[in-house]
Amino acid sequence: MPVSKSLITEHTYEADLRLLQIELVKLQRHIIQKGKRLLVIFEGRDTAGKDGSIKSITEHLSPRDSRVVALNKPSLREEGEWYFQRYVAELPTAGEFVLFNRSWYNRAGVEKVMGFCTDEQYKQFMNTVNDFESLLIGSDIELIKYYLDISKEEQADRLKDRAKDPLKQWKISPIDQKAQKMWNAYSEARNKMLKQTSSTDAPWTVINANDKKLAHLNLIADLLSRVDYPDKDKKILKIDPKIVMACPTNSKALPKLFK
Repeated sequence: MPVSKSLITEHTYEADLRLLQIELVKLQRHIIQKGKRLLVIFEGRDTAGKDGSIKSITEHLSPRDSRVVALNKPSLREEGEWYFQRYVAELPTAGEFVLFNRSWYNRAGVEKVMGFCTDEQYKQFMNTVNDFESLLIGSDIELIKYYLDISKEEQADRLKDRAKDPLKQWKISPIDQKAQKMWNAYSEARNKMLKQTSSTDAPWTVINANDKKLAHLNLIADLLSRVDYPDKDKKILKIDPKIVMACPTNSKALPKLFK
């Protein structure tokens, strides 16, 4: 079975994306002029489209004032540091827009599922991450968190497509190859993470990313709707509530997720 086709045509997608990217340029100009600091975290299932979503955001932004952070596994030295330490070094400075392609939430996801951290390390992370993020926000860093979710069937199709595409070989890893076998464990870890770390200061937003093009458009529209900048064209910020779903704070309830 091929990877699912989009419900939107390529022509419409490109036209809508261009308008949203113009708004992103306006936003970046405001961030630079006012010395703002914006951090956007991207988490999600393997193959959920984090790379593509980030590329659609950064395509026309100034590379001097925006950064994509995708850290490798920690070195031996970093393993001996405070868990958040290497991420702190990557936080945005004044006038900078930073996007984390995976983040400190590795500990709540892949590290937990694959046994790369101890139960005590996991518990300590879950008990402290909300306070850590509140400190960042109290230091005038604007923090937005997205979790990209896809169905098991869609992930299977994307993994097959990735294995056959010579331009995507760099994406293949032993962890990705276990994504389907560990599906239920990842679902359980995801649910615990969203329930416990969608705080009042830093709530999660879940993106139904089964349709990549619609996911890109809706995610960018949601991002733009949540930040202030001059001359915002609000009429183009159309958000489908079936694609963009707020994760309630301080609640056991979750938006409709793929099981």
